[in-house]
Amino acid sequence: MGVLDGVKVIEVAGIGPGPFAAMVLADLGADVLRIDRTKAGGLQLGDPAKDVLNRSRRSVALDLKSPEAVEVLLDLVGEADVLLEGFRPGVAERLGIGPEVCRERNPRLVYGRMTGWGQDGPQAQRAGHDLTYLATAGVVGHVEGPDGSPGIPMNLVGDFGGGGMLLVVGVLGALVERATSGQGQVVDAAIVDGGALQMAMIYGMRAQGLWPGGRGRNLLDGGAPFYETYRCADDRYVAVGAIEPQFYAALMTGLGLDGEDIATNQWDISRWPEFTARLTEVFATRSRDEWAADLEPTESCVAAVLEMEEAAEHPHIAARGTITEAFGVRQPAPAPRFDRTPSAAPSTPPLPGQHTVEALTGWGLDADRVEKLRAAGVVSQT
Repeated sequence: MGVLDGVKVIEVAGIGPGPFAAMVLADLGADVLRIDRTKAGGLQLGDPAKDVLNRSRRSVALDLKSPEAVEVLLDLVGEADVLLEGFRPGVAERLGIGPEVCRERNPRLVYGRMTGWGQDGPQAQRAGHDLTYLATAGVVGHVEGPDGSPGIPMNLVGDFGGGGMLLVVGVLGALVERATSGQGQVVDAAIVDGGALQMAMIYGMRAQGLWPGGRGRNLLDGGAPFYETYRCADDRYVAVGAIEPQFYAALMTGLGLDGEDIATNQWDISRWPEFTARLTEVFATRSRDEWAADLEPTESCVAAVLEMEEAAEHPHIAARGTITEAFGVRQPAPAPRFDRTPSAAPSTPPLPGQHTVEALTGWGLDADRVEKLRAAGVVSQT
């Protein structure tokens, strides 16, 4: 059920952005078949039955070092619309499941490749993680951290925003194009590219002289007093985003500062440090929730900074069901929302190989062949 109902996706198991992309496609209704290893390997984070990134799909366990398992995967490719893999460049080819081999089986296949550095370039074979890709892309250098050091934007900006979500966009774009051409294609999604792409507005501001540079001195990086977080009397924080003049005016009124110099000199950049100090002083006089109660209902663009547990209980988040509970785990609900073909509720993440027999036979493999492969250890069932 969902906008991608009928779309069949093979996900060669990985970590981070690849599973995120597969999760989003599954949330949208695609039939996602995850190809896990017959033996555990790679990064394991706790209980797989609670791994939200792996929700809403089935798992087949294949030993891809076996030619028979590779042949099984290529047979599945013949039935698929999309394949997702997150190996270093060249690994899929060495395994015998690279784009050219898959195209021979299925010219309509969209082959999605998720890496940090991309499929080519001098660093394509280097190891890395979200943070290092973003550092090279020029993102981390503009994120303010403690004491003016470069900040760490979790792995949301790289792994998920600049990686997995970019892969989803590429795959969906290729599927739309295929409807006209009848041909699949390779989607090369790299975190370093996606990280840089998300800097588009900053590049535009820089070109217009609106982003002088340096960390913590610009409009959207904590340099502006009206776009900042402030510690309150209870050591919790509020976030302020009062950029437009009418919102800034509402902020000044709400803080009782409308009669001070700060109220009429919003864009005097030379005084931003002074104004930040003044707001720091004012916000420190009351608790977070006291400020939120007074300011959130106004046009001052102020919000309490909430932890994950608090966010789920916020009246707006709760009313929209933005955070839901499934298989005993609180988690984000599928998004975006569709009025005619809504996404189904998330289903339990599979254990590796949990659905091997039913999924392989359901995708068209002969039951006797599956049983022989299982007996030989080429495939396994949890």
